[in-house]
Amino acid sequence: MVITTTSTARSRSAALLALIVLALPATAWAQDAADFGKLVGFVRLGGVLISIVIVLGSMVVLRVIEDVAARASSEFATYRPTIQKVESATRFAVYIATTAICMGFSIRLDPTALTVIGGALAFAIGFAMRDLVAAFIAGITIMFDRPFQVGDRVAYAGEYGDVIKIGLRSVQINTLDHNIVTVPNNKILTDVTSSGNYGELEMQVAMDFFIGIDQDARRAAEIIKEACLTSPYVFLDRPVPVLAKQVILHDFVAVALKARPYVFDVRYEKPFETDVHFRVLEAFREAGIAPPAIIHRSVMSST
Repeated sequence: MVITTTSTARSRSAALLALIVLALPATAWAQDAADFGKLVGFVRLGGVLISIVIVLGSMVVLRVIEDVAARASSEFATYRPTIQKVESATRFAVYIATTAICMGFSIRLDPTALTVIGGALAFAIGFAMRDLVAAFIAGITIMFDRPFQVGDRVAYAGEYGDVIKIGLRSVQINTLDHNIVTVPNNKILTDVTSSGNYGELEMQVAMDFFIGIDQDARRAAEIIKEACLTSPYVFLDRPVPVLAKQVILHDFVAVALKARPYVFDVRYEKPFETDVHFRVLEAFREAGIAPPAIIHRSVMSST
């Protein structure tokens, strides 16, 4: 009798365990279904249809704005930059208004929905602003570390020009072609930036000259130094060294002469370089100093 009761109890326990195992997937499915039902409860189907119509209408409005701006720019060419600014601001306003109206029609804004939307927006904004935050922190670092200053002539990422603004988000460089290049601060901290004058007006301007291997290199160096010293753009408080070395230039053996004078103001770097080159070319022509060329030597054989 005891054996029978024990066997019955074991059978009931096994059956109960089997029912629990079978009920687990059903419970998980029921929970997912409930969550999906809550999500669907936030959405208004009628509002979704209205939102589709609003989006189509906003696309038409944007196309009209683009056409009107194009016609106005062609007719009033003087005001084209202003017209383009107004067009960009209007397009941005249409985007924001369309998004807000569609959300208002399509979503039931009860406290639960606001909590969900607020969390999603906070995550999206935080993810999108990570580069902005990094640039902001890098801007503070630049303010204290001072790798360059406003007015410095710098070389960065293939761009070369004057720093005209150092902000908390970016640095603006005015290139020698008068293009305004905006560089995020976090990019500057991770790459190499070269400053030519570092807060000073004067700056060294390296110039390269090449002459034939059989030419008078000492006379050529004197001519180059004299051309630098007599230029109206030279900064005379600094020395003007001229360095020489033998090089292979396009399969020619040549003498490379490098002058390192200073210009008194970085703004006159290119005029200084142009003036010195014109002076050197004219003096080389008068002195008979020739550029690199192939040298033919005759070998005398003894008989």
